[in-house]
Amino acid sequence: MEIEDIRRIGRRVYERVRATGVKGQGPLERGAGGDRMFPVDRLAEEIILEGLRGLGRRFHVVSEEAGVLEIEGGGGTGPQGSSPPLLIAIDPVDGSKNAVAGIPFFSSSIAVCRGEELKDLAIGYVINLVTGDEFWAAKGQGVFLNGQPVTCQGGPGLKLAVFEASSPARHLRRILPLLEGAAKTRCLGSIALDLALVASGAASLFVSPAPSRSFDYAAGYLLVKEAGGVFTDMEGKDLDGQKIGLERGASLLASANPEIHRAALKALAGNGR
Repeated sequence: MEIEDIRRIGRRVYERVRATGVKGQGPLERGAGGDRMFPVDRLAEEIILEGLRGLGRRFHVVSEEAGVLEIEGGGGTGPQGSSPPLLIAIDPVDGSKNAVAGIPFFSSSIAVCRGEELKDLAIGYVINLVTGDEFWAAKGQGVFLNGQPVTCQGGPGLKLAVFEASSPARHLRRILPLLEGAAKTRCLGSIALDLALVASGAASLFVSPAPSRSFDYAAGYLLVKEAGGVFTDMEGKDLDGQKIGLERGASLLASANPEIHRAALKALAGNGR
């Protein structure tokens, strides 16, 4: 599979969501990931799954809404072969609550993995569904924003820290010593885009105390690592061995470089656990 295959799918999602309009949508049932699903989530997922089926290959898919499913191929020109199916981790709309509230910050995230763990990631792709900006990485080939190479912030200094706090009463207290050391902070509401900001040099660090599901951050994980950043949990534990699935796993700490990461871990450790 090539990044251009994923980009074509991502652009279709962007064009349909933009044409349909999503503000004011009411929730449907809960998706497989446990969160409320909105019509925009279902629309985006259907477009992505249709695009994958059209590639004519076997895929094992983990998606926030549909859960775990198999795509057997057919209807496309790609080779079936005898190799194991690629694993595709999808968050059809990351930030759907932003979308339906009219807050212009939400995305689609697609990650391609040649195994079952984060260390096996081959492609990471995030598209901003408001602006159409595309971030992508292929393992060993760096990171690109709309076709131009980008990297994480170089040098020290917590210029901008972005964070997720799904339960503010608990989570803000945990990360406050870290945020206090930043020149500026933002809580934007789309983990995939937050991580893309770190990978592209716009943000110095991203932190999320809540246990996150792998499809939320798999694409962003590869983006940050390929752009020269550091990605662990909030205790500094490497995440390469995390399995990609529906279960909630680790807290997240992604930094632009090792110096920022060491300082962040020190600030978090000083706050206790």
